[in-house]
Amino acid sequence: MTTLALRLGISRCLLGDEVRFDGGHKRDNFLTDVLGQYVEWVPVCPEVETGLGTPREAMRLIGDPHRPRLVTIKSGTDHTGAVEKMTENRIKDLEELDLSGYVFKKGSPSCGIERVRVYNEQGMPSRNGVGLFARAFIEQFPLIPVEEEGRLCDEPLRENFIERVFCYRRWQDLVQSGATRQTLVQFHTIHKYLLLAHSPQQYQVLGRLVGQAERYRPKDLANRYGELFMKALAMKATVRKHVNVLQHILGYFKDRLGAQEKTELLGVIGDYHQGLTPLVVPMTLIKHYVRIFDVGYIRDQVYLNPHPKELMLRNHV
Repeated sequence: MTTLALRLGISRCLLGDEVRFDGGHKRDNFLTDVLGQYVEWVPVCPEVETGLGTPREAMRLIGDPHRPRLVTIKSGTDHTGAVEKMTENRIKDLEELDLSGYVFKKGSPSCGIERVRVYNEQGMPSRNGVGLFARAFIEQFPLIPVEEEGRLCDEPLRENFIERVFCYRRWQDLVQSGATRQTLVQFHTIHKYLLLAHSPQQYQVLGRLVGQAERYRPKDLANRYGELFMKALAMKATVRKHVNVLQHILGYFKDRLGAQEKTELLGVIGDYHQGLTPLVVPMTLIKHYVRIFDVGYIRDQVYLNPHPKELMLRNHV
C-alpha cells in the first residue's frame, strides 16, 4: 500500500505531556509507540492553550447538555467564554493542517466526544455531554474520523478508526488532486470490497451515485460521494460481511485452483467464520493466490491492504 502523509490531532496528555489538571498525563503506549510510527501528531490541550495553568482547579460541565458551561468545581469560576474563544481560533489553525483524524481524551469536559458528565442545578450528573472543544471540532469537520483513546482498547473499534483514517487520507488526496468523474469512478472501484465489508446497502447507494455522475458537477459529485463514503465506513464491518467479501473474491480465481487448494481456502474461510482464526489467515491465503494468478481487479482492491500490516489490526479473533 502506498505510504500516505497522515496528520492527526490528539489530546496532548495522551502523548505523555503533563498538562492535565492534576499536573499528570495519560500517555497511551499504542498511540505513541505503535500508531505514532505512521502518523504525525498535532497535539492540542484546550485548557492549557486557553491560558489555564498546570496543575489547575478541576472543572466540569454544567447546565444544558447541548450548550453546557465549563465551570471549576470548588470556586465556581466560569471558563466557558475563554475556552470557546480559544477553540474558535485553534480550529482555524487546524483547518490549514489538513488533518485526517483526531484522538480525543475520554471523559474530558473539553475533549470527550461522548458520555461526558454534565451536572444539573442540583449537582446530579448525567452522561450525555460532549466536551466543548470536541463538539466544536466535530461540527466544523464532520467527515474527519474521531475517536477516544479509551475506545481504541477495543480491537474492532481500533481497526475501524484506523481504517477510516487511511481511507479519509486517500479521499483527501483525490479531492486535492482535482477529482473528476473518471477518477471518482476509479476510487469507487478500488474500494468496492472494503465498502461491502462495512455496508452492502451503502455500497449500492454509492454505486447509483457514481452511475449518475453525469448529472452532477464534479465538485458537487465529489462532496456528496465523500459524505456517503465516510458514512458507510463508519458502519461496523462484521464477520458475516467479511466472509461474504472473501467468497466473492474467491470467485475470481476458483476455477484456477486445484481441488485441494480450493478445499484449503474454503476451510480457512470457514474457520474464520466460526471464530477459530483471525481475518489475517484467509486474507493471507487470498493475497497469495491473487499474486500467483495476477488478478488485477482484485490486486488493486484497498480491502486487501487498507492499512500497514505492521499494525496487526486483522490479527484478533
